[in-house]
Amino acid sequence: MGSVKSRFKVMTLTDAAAERVREIMAQAETPVAGLRVGVKNGGCAGMSYTMEWAQKAEPFDEIVEDKGVTVLIDPKAVLFLLGTQMDFETSKLSSGFIFKNPNETSACGCGESVAIEPAKPEDMERALGQSA
Repeated sequence: MGSVKSRFKVMTLTDAAAERVREIMAQAETPVAGLRVGVKNGGCAGMSYTMEWAQKAEPFDEIVEDKGVTVLIDPKAVLFLLGTQMDFETSKLSSGFIFKNPNETSACGCGESVAIEPAKPEDMERALGQSA
């Protein structure tokens, strides 16, 4: 019998991001299945990240379990988010979630939108631990 390979996570969370998501979920008025993350066209750099509570997983969602948090990734966003780390940062003037995405090619000055290239096949093979 062959060994089962662990599944690659499209996206990971820092401890701070996971803690903040858990805090917010605990205050939700209705039960949620997880945090849905995606990307959409818009903003001065071309794309922006989206986040919303999900009542249930949709067909073809990529389900990521990390540090006790369930993240549901829109299937259209998987190639744009491959290798991304979601963090939560607090400064003197603001706090919020930030995405450290190796697929970003640029970002606007206001920080609201980014330019993202989909992951290339060789990036996917490397991320999945396969030879090119």
